[in-house]
Amino acid sequence: MPTPKEIAELLKNQFPDAVIADMSDGLHPSVTVTAQAWPQIARFLRDDPRLAMNMLRLISAVDLHPEPQIELVYDLISLRPPAGPGLWENCGSFAVRVRVPRDGGRVRSVADIWPTANWHEREAYDLLGVEFDQHPDPRRILCPDDWAGHPLRKDYEFPKEYQGIPAATAEASSGDKVTK
Repeated sequence: MPTPKEIAELLKNQFPDAVIADMSDGLHPSVTVTAQAWPQIARFLRDDPRLAMNMLRLISAVDLHPEPQIELVYDLISLRPPAGPGLWENCGSFAVRVRVPRDGGRVRSVADIWPTANWHEREAYDLLGVEFDQHPDPRRILCPDDWAGHPLRKDYEFPKEYQGIPAATAEASSGDKVTK
């Protein structure tokens, strides 16, 4: 399995206009790529036999407020069959970062490449408002369908009530802390 630095170099050579930043020698090795090129890069990471990033472990979405961007971090892993009896082996991990605008941010879904993206993308939409084009089931996953806004945005204003039920927040209870 290539090192993170070698993976970054391979991606820069294969997609020279798409790799925006290389953080492959950090604690969480990654590259940042353009949203437009992400679907092709994702398929390459999965299908190239040198990489075989065949499992999407997680998608994290980060609100970069006050910057007008949200960053999606795709944590990938290459699992290979064991040489002998036992569990599959982790042959390497790598992350890819994709930035989209905070308002109207969208990127193509990779649920057709890694099925686990289905739930993670729905969560990123629900909590931060990122839309995933061609997603197989673009419904909210944690908040009710009629919930206003996206609760993990840094500028989100928590409602004082939901469908007539008061919210249990410090702000709603005039500064009193909730005690057991």
